[in-house]
Amino acid sequence: MASSNSYKLRCSIPGHEMDVRGLASAVFPDGAFVSVSRDRTGRVWLPNSSPDKGFTEMHCMSGHSNFVSCVCILAPSETYPRGLIATGGNDNNICVFTMDQPQPLFTLKGHKNTVCTLSSGKFGTLLSGSWDTTAKVWLSEKCMMTLEGHTAAVWAVVILPEQGLMLSGSADKTIKLWKAGRCEKTFTGHEDCVRGLAVISNTEFFSCSNDTSIRRWLVTGECVQVYYSHTNYIYSLAVFPNSQDFISTGEDRTLRIWRQGDCTQTIRLPAQSVWCCCILPNGDIVTGASDGIIRVFTEAEDRMASAEDLQAFEDELSKATIDPKTGDLGDIKLEDLPGREHLDEPGNRDGQTRLIKDGQKVEAYQWSVSDDRWMKIGDVVGGSNQQTSKSVIYEGKEYDYVFTIDVNEGGPSMKLPYNVSEDPWLTAHNFLQKNDLSPMFLDQVANFIIQNTKGHVVGPAQPAGGDPFTGGARYIPGASDDRPGFGADPFTGGGRYIPGSGPNPSAPVGVADPFTGGGAYSSAALRQTATNIYFPKTDGVTFEQASAPQIIAKLKELNGGAPQDHKLSDEILESLEMLLMSVCEPNSSRPPPTLQQINLLWKASHWPEDIVFPVLDIMRLAVRHPLVNESLCGEAEGVQLCNHLLRLMRPEGRPANQMLALRTLCNCFTGRHGRALLMAQRETVLSHAADLATVCNKNIHIALATVVLNYAGCVHSQPDLEAKAQCLSVASRALETVQDKEAVFRLLVALGTTVASDQTAQDLARSLGVNSQISKYSSVSDPSKVAECCQLLLKYV
Repeated sequence: MASSNSYKLRCSIPGHEMDVRGLASAVFPDGAFVSVSRDRTGRVWLPNSSPDKGFTEMHCMSGHSNFVSCVCILAPSETYPRGLIATGGNDNNICVFTMDQPQPLFTLKGHKNTVCTLSSGKFGTLLSGSWDTTAKVWLSEKCMMTLEGHTAAVWAVVILPEQGLMLSGSADKTIKLWKAGRCEKTFTGHEDCVRGLAVISNTEFFSCSNDTSIRRWLVTGECVQVYYSHTNYIYSLAVFPNSQDFISTGEDRTLRIWRQGDCTQTIRLPAQSVWCCCILPNGDIVTGASDGIIRVFTEAEDRMASAEDLQAFEDELSKATIDPKTGDLGDIKLEDLPGREHLDEPGNRDGQTRLIKDGQKVEAYQWSVSDDRWMKIGDVVGGSNQQTSKSVIYEGKEYDYVFTIDVNEGGPSMKLPYNVSEDPWLTAHNFLQKNDLSPMFLDQVANFIIQNTKGHVVGPAQPAGGDPFTGGARYIPGASDDRPGFGADPFTGGGRYIPGSGPNPSAPVGVADPFTGGGAYSSAALRQTATNIYFPKTDGVTFEQASAPQIIAKLKELNGGAPQDHKLSDEILESLEMLLMSVCEPNSSRPPPTLQQINLLWKASHWPEDIVFPVLDIMRLAVRHPLVNESLCGEAEGVQLCNHLLRLMRPEGRPANQMLALRTLCNCFTGRHGRALLMAQRETVLSHAADLATVCNKNIHIALATVVLNYAGCVHSQPDLEAKAQCLSVASRALETVQDKEAVFRLLVALGTTVASDQTAQDLARSLGVNSQISKYSSVSDPSKVAECCQLLLKYV
């Protein structure tokens, strides 16, 4: 039943430059709230007494080096009688501010990936959740405990009023109840990522999910009610002071108000993603959205916006466009839709949507119970009888398409606007630059655009490998010349191992190299012969593939735009090219690398991090050569090389550099000096490499797994239990987050190589719980080598 009171717009606050991702009502000053945004800032807003019933920015807080994802208020204490503000960001940090200072009072460090949710409790306790799959409990500027148990990003956390009880919701679809640092109960029921949690009382709470449902739970484990109304992901929840009614926001562009278990009002916003909401002490509702605008809604008539502002808000909404692909309207057949006369019939419930045709256009209307009329909420585009050209408004401009891109699994989605007249490669490049993303994603994003525009291209299309800047073949670090071949392994350069698809039909059945694909491997033959072709693997796995001309072309292109004090002379470029050719063609008549060339390579590897990746690619190939391996990995120089690569591997670094540094370390194992160096630096290298397991990039995961595998091969025949323990620990930790099957396979081989022929290592693996951790891989059907390797490994652990 509809409420007698309906919420209407109070004011719009265009204070942020990017998506508003978090909101929290402040304890002091009265009526204030805090917002945080992808623009890397937090802002404190105070209600003002002006006729527009708006809010004034009290101050802007800065302290994060990347997007700010969440915010919460720590209750007042004797030390801080006005309370504190805590913000979490994509820089993995939590910044804590006083109410009146723009710089952090202190910063909490400990998470290994984005901090995406925060909740405060009694006595200054702070609970945080992160993409690193953990939640952490903080007190007095220190991490008191880490809550481990989720297998994917922790998107939501809350502290229950009863002391010691905490909740976490995750992308693994579960909610966990924690007491004294231990998981007491796991709640299952949601069919997709859990995005939000809200406390009702000591014994009850709400959850919301990407599965479009809201659930009400008892802390004893029972789900007592499921609420449906949203048509897309639900991102946030907030509960009214009566502890019964609540609000929700989501990807369907709506704020929904729930009373006595029913959705009594739906307010549609002119922004695709309504990320967050909070309720002020006076009952007003604040929302933050992907258009960077904060909107406040009220049911108090004296605080409602003027008639002119309300009309302007409705006009803005009516000019929006709705894509059936994101609005869940289904395929629309123009001839089946009723005309405008259909709007003469009243709606059945608040928020009901009705589509009508007006000539060749399809318009969407929503029923407003409070106004007793149909309100236009936008034009629908992309129906089966409609052109998609110039149909979607994004950030005030018209586009043919606005895609939602998920770069990081379990991470936030990003909007990519695209017109069919644009070059998909250039659009992808600009999208990556705008969002501070690695150029390594260029191929993935561009192909996504091409596939999803279904060939709608205006003008000459670039060849798939075309460089939008030079017109030549595009350079991708580590890509081979025969990229289009689906069987090509982008990680080793050989044919990628696919059962039955090996490039060498004459190879003996059942003895293929699963890393390079040197001959088709027959799973049936393996079962017959019970041959373990997987482990122990004691010869190093390397990254061999190379396209020297593309590497050099990219090097010259980046050099052209490099800062003046970093530009390389033509002589240096020529020396690097000669070095690359000599290491890529070792059996040709080319002279071997010279000491001068190797020194120039070392100096060039200290180029600015945003352009150094082609130099690292040359180094990755060069260290395979005995002369380069000896020169760069020798006793004095080797430690410098190691430290330099580890700096490039730091978690906040650039993914392309992280991946190439790992691949360079893998290739160092090919030479005697490189192996000696890496064994001497084992503890440091493996601990730094392990930190990259939480970076959501499959190429990095495969390179990381290969580093662990090469170390396992080196320690296999040695009685060094400490070294084997570290290999087991790093491989086990990596399997917690790594998803890519090739990376999983290499980690399984690393575990098998570590424990084979060593009973003590096998006992250690059992104590670490490796058996239960890997058993899920024994049924993987594609690629079959994962299951086969896992089944063999289970015999040892």
